Amino acid sequence: MHFAFPPRKSSFPPPYARASARNSLERRRRQVQYIGYLLFGILTLYLLFSLFSSRDTPAQHGPIREDSTVALVTVLDESSMSDEYMSMIRKNRDDYASRHGYKVFYTNTSTYAHLTQSSPSSWSLIPALRHALSKNPEIDYVWSLSPRALITNPSLSLYDHVLSNLTSLMLKDIPVVPPDSVIHTFSHLKPSQVYLILTQDMDNVAHTSFILRNTEAIPVPTGRSKDSWSQYLLDAWFDPLYRAYAFQKAENHALEHIIQWHPTILAKLAIVDQRLLNSYNHHSKQSQDESMTDLPPRQHDGKWEPGDLVVNFEGCVESKERDCEKEMKDYYTKWQETITRLDGNDAAGKP
Repeated sequence: MHFAFPPRKSSFPPPYARASARNSLERRRRQVQYIGYLLFGILTLYLLFSLFSSRDTPAQHGPIREDSTVALVTVLDESSMSDEYMSMIRKNRDDYASRHGYKVFYTNTSTYAHLTQSSPSSWSLIPALRHALSKNPEIDYVWSLSPRALITNPSLSLYDHVLSNLTSLMLKDIPVVPPDSVIHTFSHLKPSQVYLILTQDMDNVAHTSFILRNTEAIPVPTGRSKDSWSQYLLDAWFDPLYRAYAFQKAENHALEHIIQWHPTILAKLAIVDQRLLNSYNHHSKQSQDESMTDLPPRQHDGKWEPGDLVVNFEGCVESKERDCEKEMKDYYTKWQETITRLDGNDAAGKP
């Protein structure tokens, strides 16, 4: 017997039918979630692995070695220095470098005139350091020393005098720029983390003698090479924006700006006592504004004493009452006497 219409479905399906479909849907949803979590975890691990595998190798942040190589860099200014003066500077640097196995790199401000353009010629220090690094990529440290400074204790190597004692020599938790910068040096920095060693005078960071650590280029997954930290510092310091800003003390104030407000640089900065690297041949004087106040005078005695590594004739160029060459000759004579005493003969360089 055939019916005209199919049999009518029951209006009361078994109670388990709807629940079974719901459970199946929930199960599939959980499976999709688990797969998503798994893929997210794999992607996270991959990104973390890529990040850490492209970072600096531990050797680049290793301990300071006694056999570290050093290049001594001095930027001369042939337009304002006599041949006799430059000859004395070269003999002084050459003697020191030969005693400790260092390299020397001389250059002239005019070499970088096309880069500094309308900026003061003192800005040429930065491309000169970049130039020295490109010529000596294998060196571990660069010692930048002003041509208005003289090495007066040639027996002291940088390692024995500064690098091996950084733990005790670093001035921790002090204003980066004297006298009262709100930004302070790190209190927990380790010597192996230090890449820039500076001193301070009465009012400023003293950049006329400083040490810069050089690191090898870091490989990245794309096959290109990433500049080392020292090159990054020099590029940041030489930014056209800073040169166009017309800081009162040109590159010195630009350096003070970046070491205060760039955490990447501050995190690798150590400040040491001025007389370790950059003694002046005069006392720092209190400014006129400060002398008219009731506040106690600030004390910051960085004046040269016998046995100091360097004497710096800071300010002799700007002062009309001072003569850089005359001041230097007095200390050059003392240096000759030191060389004679060390060598036991009369082999000291003569101007």
